[in-house]
Amino acid sequence: MTATPAPGIVDAHHHLWDLDQRPQAWLDDPALTTIRRTFTPDDLRTTATRTVAGRRLHSTVAVQCMPDVPETEDLLALAEREPLIGAVVGWADLTSPAISDLLDGLLAGPGGTYLRSLRHLVQGETDPGWLQRPDVERGLAAARDRGLCYDVLVRSHQLDQAIRLAERFPGLPQVLDHAGKPPIADGDLADWARQIRLLAAHPHVLCKVSGLITEADHEKWTIADIRPVWDVLLSSFGPDRLMFGSDWPLANLAGGWNRWAATMDELLDGCSATEIHALLAGTATAFYRLPARS
Repeated sequence: MTATPAPGIVDAHHHLWDLDQRPQAWLDDPALTTIRRTFTPDDLRTTATRTVAGRRLHSTVAVQCMPDVPETEDLLALAEREPLIGAVVGWADLTSPAISDLLDGLLAGPGGTYLRSLRHLVQGETDPGWLQRPDVERGLAAARDRGLCYDVLVRSHQLDQAIRLAERFPGLPQVLDHAGKPPIADGDLADWARQIRLLAAHPHVLCKVSGLITEADHEKWTIADIRPVWDVLLSSFGPDRLMFGSDWPLANLAGGWNRWAATMDELLDGCSATEIHALLAGTATAFYRLPARS
Protein backbone atom coordinates (compact mmCIF):
# COMPACT_ATOMS: atom_id res chain seq x y z
CA MET A 1 0.00 0.00 0.00
CA THR A 2 1.28 3.46 -0.88
CA ALA A 3 1.57 5.80 2.10
CA THR A 4 -0.51 8.96 2.01
CA PRO A 5 1.84 11.95 1.80
CA ALA A 6 1.81 14.36 4.73
CA PRO A 7 0.12 17.71 4.15
CA GLY A 8 2.49 20.46 3.14
CA ILE A 9 4.12 23.42 4.82
CA VAL A 10 2.94 27.00 4.59
CA ASP A 11 5.89 29.35 4.83
CA ALA A 12 4.04 32.28 6.40
CA HIS A 13 6.87 34.77 6.02
CA HIS A 14 9.36 35.21 3.21
CA HIS A 15 10.55 37.97 0.93
CA LEU A 16 11.25 38.35 -2.79
CA TRP A 17 12.99 41.06 -4.73
CA ASP A 18 14.20 41.71 -8.24
CA LEU A 19 17.00 44.26 -8.09
CA ASP A 20 16.82 44.84 -11.85
CA GLN A 21 13.20 45.88 -11.52
CA ARG A 22 13.23 47.63 -8.16
CA PRO A 23 16.35 48.53 -6.13
CA GLN A 24 16.32 47.85 -2.40
CA ALA A 25 18.42 50.53 -0.73
CA TRP A 26 18.48 48.73 2.61
CA LEU A 27 20.61 46.00 1.00
CA ASP A 28 23.49 48.49 0.74
CA ASP A 29 24.36 47.61 4.34
CA PRO A 30 27.78 45.86 4.17
CA ALA A 31 26.48 43.14 6.49
CA LEU A 32 23.97 42.12 3.80
CA THR A 33 26.42 41.55 0.94
CA THR A 34 25.58 37.84 0.67
CA ILE A 35 21.90 38.53 -0.04
CA ARG A 36 22.41 41.54 -2.31
CA ARG A 37 21.01 39.84 -5.38
CA THR A 38 17.64 39.00 -6.91
CA PHE A 39 15.54 36.31 -5.23
CA THR A 40 12.61 34.75 -7.09
CA PRO A 41 9.95 32.12 -6.31
CA ASP A 42 11.99 29.60 -8.31
CA ASP A 43 14.96 30.31 -6.05
CA LEU A 44 12.79 29.49 -3.06
CA ARG A 45 11.50 26.29 -4.66
CA THR A 46 14.99 25.00 -5.34
CA THR A 47 16.26 26.09 -1.91
CA ALA A 48 13.51 24.83 0.38
CA THR A 49 14.13 21.10 0.11
CA ARG A 50 14.18 20.08 3.80
CA THR A 51 11.04 18.43 5.20
CA VAL A 52 9.55 19.30 8.58
CA ALA A 53 7.59 16.49 10.23
CA GLY A 54 7.58 14.77 6.83
CA ARG A 55 6.07 17.79 5.10
CA ARG A 56 7.40 19.79 2.17
CA LEU A 57 6.82 23.40 1.23
CA HIS A 58 3.58 23.88 -0.69
CA SER A 59 2.43 27.47 -0.18
CA THR A 60 3.82 30.79 0.99
CA VAL A 61 3.01 34.28 2.17
CA ALA A 62 5.15 36.93 0.48
CA VAL A 63 5.89 39.92 2.70
CA GLN A 64 6.85 43.48 1.78
CA CYS A 65 10.32 44.85 2.51
CA MET A 66 10.03 48.50 1.56
CA PRO A 67 7.61 51.24 2.64
CA ASP A 68 6.67 51.56 -0.98
CA VAL A 69 3.32 51.00 -2.70
CA PRO A 70 4.87 50.02 -6.06
CA GLU A 71 6.68 47.10 -4.37
CA THR A 72 3.33 45.93 -2.97
CA GLU A 73 1.80 46.20 -6.43
CA ASP A 74 4.68 44.12 -7.81
CA LEU A 75 4.10 41.40 -5.21
CA LEU A 76 0.35 41.31 -5.88
CA ALA A 77 0.87 41.01 -9.63
CA LEU A 78 3.43 38.25 -9.02
CA ALA A 79 1.03 36.35 -6.74
CA GLU A 80 -1.59 36.38 -9.48
CA ARG A 81 0.69 34.41 -11.81
CA GLU A 82 2.75 32.43 -9.27
CA PRO A 83 1.01 29.36 -7.77
CA LEU A 84 3.43 29.09 -4.86
CA ILE A 85 2.27 32.41 -3.36
CA GLY A 86 -1.07 32.19 -1.56
CA ALA A 87 -1.15 35.65 0.02
CA VAL A 88 0.69 38.95 0.20
CA VAL A 89 1.46 41.17 3.16
CA GLY A 90 1.76 44.63 1.66
CA TRP A 91 2.49 48.20 2.64
CA ALA A 92 0.39 51.33 2.47
CA ASP A 93 0.88 54.64 4.22
CA LEU A 94 -1.37 54.26 7.24
CA THR A 95 -0.91 57.94 8.05
CA SER A 96 -2.25 59.14 4.72
CA PRO A 97 -5.60 60.96 4.70
CA ALA A 98 -6.27 59.02 1.48
CA ILE A 99 -5.62 55.60 3.02
CA SER A 100 -9.13 54.31 2.25
CA ASP A 101 -8.83 55.15 -1.44
CA LEU A 102 -5.32 53.70 -1.53
CA LEU A 103 -6.42 50.38 -0.05
CA ASP A 104 -9.44 50.22 -2.34
CA GLY A 105 -7.11 50.75 -5.30
CA LEU A 106 -4.75 47.97 -4.22
CA LEU A 107 -7.62 45.55 -3.60
CA ALA A 108 -9.17 46.30 -6.99
CA GLY A 109 -5.89 46.22 -8.91
CA PRO A 110 -3.96 43.32 -10.46
CA GLY A 111 -3.65 40.54 -7.89
CA GLY A 112 -5.55 42.60 -5.33
CA THR A 113 -7.43 39.58 -4.02
CA TYR A 114 -4.11 38.27 -2.67
CA LEU A 115 -3.69 41.25 -0.33
CA ARG A 116 -4.53 39.85 3.11
CA SER A 117 -2.52 41.95 5.53
CA LEU A 118 -0.54 45.18 5.88
CA ARG A 119 2.78 45.79 7.57
CA HIS A 120 4.81 48.84 8.51
CA LEU A 121 8.44 48.75 9.64
CA VAL A 122 7.64 50.03 13.12
CA GLN A 123 11.00 48.62 14.20
CA GLY A 124 12.58 51.62 12.49
CA GLU A 125 10.32 54.27 14.02
CA THR A 126 11.76 56.34 16.87
CA ASP A 127 8.35 57.47 18.18
CA PRO A 128 7.66 55.18 21.18
CA GLY A 129 3.94 55.49 20.52
CA TRP A 130 3.89 55.25 16.72
CA LEU A 131 1.20 52.56 16.61
CA GLN A 132 -1.02 54.71 18.84
CA ARG A 133 -0.82 57.87 16.74
CA PRO A 134 -4.33 59.04 15.72
CA ASP A 135 -3.45 59.04 12.02
CA VAL A 136 -2.01 55.51 12.26
CA GLU A 137 -5.07 54.28 14.11
CA ARG A 138 -7.28 55.77 11.40
CA GLY A 139 -5.31 53.79 8.84
CA LEU A 140 -5.54 50.60 10.87
CA ALA A 141 -9.30 51.05 11.14
CA ALA A 142 -9.50 51.42 7.35
CA ALA A 143 -7.59 48.15 6.96
CA ARG A 144 -9.83 46.40 9.49
CA ASP A 145 -12.98 47.64 7.77
CA ARG A 146 -11.77 46.08 4.51
CA GLY A 147 -11.20 42.68 6.06
CA LEU A 148 -7.42 42.99 6.16
CA CYS A 149 -5.14 41.77 8.93
CA TYR A 150 -2.07 43.48 10.36
CA ASP A 151 1.47 42.13 10.68
CA VAL A 152 3.16 43.71 13.70
CA LEU A 153 6.88 44.30 13.13
CA VAL A 154 8.48 45.59 16.31
CA ARG A 155 11.67 44.97 18.24
CA SER A 156 11.55 43.57 21.74
CA HIS A 157 11.76 47.02 23.38
CA GLN A 158 8.68 48.10 21.39
CA LEU A 159 6.38 45.27 22.49
CA ASP A 160 4.45 47.65 24.71
CA GLN A 161 3.17 49.27 21.50
CA ALA A 162 1.99 45.88 20.25
CA ILE A 163 0.18 45.26 23.53
CA ARG A 164 -1.60 48.61 23.34
CA LEU A 165 -2.51 47.91 19.71
CA ALA A 166 -4.07 44.60 20.77
CA GLU A 167 -6.04 46.38 23.50
CA ARG A 168 -7.30 49.15 21.24
CA PHE A 169 -8.10 47.02 18.15
CA PRO A 170 -9.75 43.79 19.30
CA GLY A 171 -11.51 43.52 15.92
CA LEU A 172 -8.30 43.65 13.87
CA PRO A 173 -6.63 40.23 13.43
CA GLN A 174 -2.94 40.67 14.24
CA VAL A 175 0.18 38.54 14.00
CA LEU A 176 3.49 39.35 15.65
CA ASP A 177 6.31 38.98 13.14
CA HIS A 178 9.52 37.24 14.23
CA ALA A 179 8.20 36.77 17.78
CA GLY A 180 8.95 40.41 18.51
CA LYS A 181 12.66 39.95 17.78
CA PRO A 182 13.82 38.50 21.10
CA PRO A 183 17.40 39.46 22.07
CA ILE A 184 18.73 35.94 21.63
CA ALA A 185 22.34 36.94 21.04
CA ASP A 186 22.35 38.96 24.28
CA GLY A 187 20.91 36.05 26.24
CA ASP A 188 18.60 38.11 28.49
CA LEU A 189 15.05 37.14 27.55
CA ALA A 190 13.25 38.06 30.78
CA ASP A 191 11.68 41.36 29.67
CA TRP A 192 10.81 39.97 26.25
CA ALA A 193 9.15 36.90 27.80
CA ARG A 194 7.10 39.02 30.20
CA GLN A 195 5.82 41.22 27.36
CA ILE A 196 5.08 38.20 25.15
CA ARG A 197 2.86 36.71 27.84
CA LEU A 198 0.96 39.98 28.16
CA LEU A 199 0.49 40.17 24.40
CA ALA A 200 -0.58 36.54 24.14
CA ALA A 201 -3.39 37.21 26.62
CA HIS A 202 -5.24 38.79 23.67
CA PRO A 203 -6.76 35.91 21.68
CA HIS A 204 -6.95 37.82 18.39
CA VAL A 205 -3.13 38.11 18.31
CA LEU A 206 -1.06 35.33 16.74
CA CYS A 207 2.70 34.93 16.42
CA LYS A 208 5.14 33.88 13.72
CA VAL A 209 7.94 31.53 14.67
CA SER A 210 10.28 33.22 12.22
CA GLY A 211 13.35 35.40 12.09
CA LEU A 212 14.82 33.90 15.26
CA ILE A 213 18.13 32.71 13.85
CA THR A 214 19.04 36.19 12.65
CA GLU A 215 18.50 37.47 16.20
CA ALA A 216 21.02 34.87 17.43
CA ASP A 217 24.75 34.75 16.70
CA HIS A 218 24.74 34.19 12.94
CA GLU A 219 27.78 31.93 12.98
CA LYS A 220 27.53 30.08 16.31
CA TRP A 221 23.84 29.62 17.12
CA THR A 222 22.51 26.20 18.01
CA ILE A 223 19.07 24.86 18.83
CA ALA A 224 19.92 25.43 22.50
CA ASP A 225 19.84 29.18 21.80
CA ILE A 226 16.43 28.95 20.14
CA ARG A 227 14.69 26.54 22.51
CA PRO A 228 14.10 29.02 25.40
CA VAL A 229 12.29 31.33 22.96
CA TRP A 230 10.29 28.42 21.56
CA ASP A 231 9.27 27.33 25.06
CA VAL A 232 7.94 30.81 25.88
CA LEU A 233 6.03 31.05 22.59
CA LEU A 234 4.50 27.60 22.88
CA SER A 235 3.39 28.09 26.48
CA SER A 236 2.10 31.62 25.85
CA PHE A 237 0.30 31.35 22.50
CA GLY A 238 -0.28 27.62 22.21
CA PRO A 239 0.30 25.72 18.96
CA ASP A 240 -2.94 26.88 17.33
CA ARG A 241 -1.81 30.54 17.46
CA LEU A 242 1.71 29.99 16.12
CA MET A 243 2.79 29.76 12.49
CA PHE A 244 6.03 28.73 10.82
CA GLY A 245 7.91 31.30 8.76
CA SER A 246 11.38 31.18 7.24
CA ASP A 247 12.18 34.88 6.78
CA TRP A 248 14.04 33.73 3.65
CA PRO A 249 16.25 35.02 2.13
CA LEU A 250 17.32 36.93 5.24
CA ALA A 251 17.59 33.50 6.87
CA ASN A 252 20.57 32.92 4.58
CA LEU A 253 22.56 35.23 6.84
CA ALA A 254 22.37 32.63 9.61
CA GLY A 255 22.16 29.21 7.98
CA GLY A 256 19.32 29.36 5.48
CA TRP A 257 15.87 27.87 4.91
CA ASN A 258 16.87 24.24 5.32
CA ARG A 259 18.77 24.70 8.56
CA TRP A 260 15.86 26.61 10.06
CA ALA A 261 13.48 23.88 8.86
CA ALA A 262 15.68 21.22 10.48
CA THR A 263 15.61 23.21 13.72
CA MET A 264 11.82 23.41 13.61
CA ASP A 265 11.69 19.68 13.01
CA GLU A 266 13.54 19.16 16.29
CA LEU A 267 11.50 21.73 18.20
CA LEU A 268 8.26 20.04 17.14
CA ASP A 269 9.35 16.73 18.65
CA GLY A 270 6.74 15.82 21.23
CA CYS A 271 3.92 17.83 19.63
CA SER A 272 0.81 16.00 18.51
CA ALA A 273 -0.15 15.64 14.84
CA THR A 274 -2.88 18.24 15.35
CA GLU A 275 -0.44 20.70 16.91
CA ILE A 276 2.11 20.15 14.15
CA HIS A 277 -0.52 20.76 11.49
CA ALA A 278 -1.54 24.03 13.15
CA LEU A 279 2.04 25.26 13.38
CA LEU A 280 3.10 24.26 9.89
CA ALA A 281 -0.04 25.06 7.92
CA GLY A 282 -3.38 25.39 9.68
CA THR A 283 -2.87 28.63 11.59
CA ALA A 284 -1.42 30.49 8.61
CA THR A 285 -4.08 29.09 6.27
CA ALA A 286 -6.87 30.39 8.49
CA PHE A 287 -5.28 33.77 9.27
CA TYR A 288 -4.33 34.61 5.68
CA ARG A 289 -7.37 32.83 4.17
CA LEU A 290 -5.22 30.61 1.99
CA PRO A 291 -6.71 27.97 -0.31
CA ALA A 292 -6.89 24.64 1.52
CA ARG A 293 -4.51 22.09 0.02
CA SER A 294 -3.78 18.48 0.87
